[in-house]
Amino acid sequence: MPFLELQSLTKLYGDAVAVDGLSLVVEKGEFVSLLGPSGCGKTTTLQMIAGFLEPSAGTIRLGERDLTRIKPAARGLGIVFQSYALFPHMTAAENVAFGLEMRGVAKSEKAKRVAEALTLVGLAGLSDRYPRRMSGGQQQRVALARALVIRPDVLLLDEPLSNLDVKLREEMQVELRQIQRTVGTTTILVTHDQGEAMALSDRIVVMNRGRVEQVARPTDIYRAPASTFVANFLGKINVLPAIVTDGVVSIGASRWPAAGTTTNGAASVSIRPERIIFSESAGLAGTVKSRIFQGHHWLLHVATNAGLVAVIAPNDGRAIPDENAEVHLGWRADDMALANSERAS
Repeated sequence: MPFLELQSLTKLYGDAVAVDGLSLVVEKGEFVSLLGPSGCGKTTTLQMIAGFLEPSAGTIRLGERDLTRIKPAARGLGIVFQSYALFPHMTAAENVAFGLEMRGVAKSEKAKRVAEALTLVGLAGLSDRYPRRMSGGQQQRVALARALVIRPDVLLLDEPLSNLDVKLREEMQVELRQIQRTVGTTTILVTHDQGEAMALSDRIVVMNRGRVEQVARPTDIYRAPASTFVANFLGKINVLPAIVTDGVVSIGASRWPAAGTTTNGAASVSIRPERIIFSESAGLAGTVKSRIFQGHHWLLHVATNAGLVAVIAPNDGRAIPDENAEVHLGWRADDMALANSERAS
């Protein structure tokens, strides 16, 4: 039996469809991210799981329980909000203890679990500190400890790292994933940050206009996007027009095998910039229009008869073509994916 199952979940606001028949199964202990642009329905989906919004249609099941009409407090879920929602007049320990007090946990047990939760998030020495005297990262840890201390069946994270600066956000991504693995709590994260979703998730659910575009592991979704929307949304990518004929993909005057493809005719091919190499003669011909140094790599844009192609070349001591240089671009057949452009936004 699935641990958490969303069945044809739908949310309407008048004639506007916020979430459109979303179905998803989340296994016990899994970390799943709902990823997409603003307005795609990811936060609405999370709020329906939490019980803050009532679905217009569909069901939410947790094990053998139907949560669809159960009040939020009775669902047994932990939630970390984007704003953290800490009580300013309470210390870190008091904030963490709040949910246990609402559940009538005995004083000795409550003290033990609060201490364990604060230790888990690295705040054992700050139990008496008030939120106003804590950094953003420390406040985020308190909010996480408060959500975990009740030992929830599912942990819901609503863009919890978005208020942190880049360096701290990256550090917290590592800590959050380690904490989740340590505790083993089934977790659903809402984010618009592609890097964050790929760093944290066992699987990513890419959403667009209230619908699911693709559900897959981060490596699979990055390597083989199911649609042009997914290809463009997850990192830099080149989407080039192509012709497929009897298992051969033609881009400009160059040819690549397309094993397993039975479709013939016009197609869109996606290739990640870091998968493209410079070749002396074979491959797609073009002219370097710009090159930008970005520390550990170079970003180049090459004009070809198939369009402008972005190339990421590692800064590893190899020569980088100058602007206006004539080059040829090559890549392995396994590094390109035929995208279903009909589902593009």
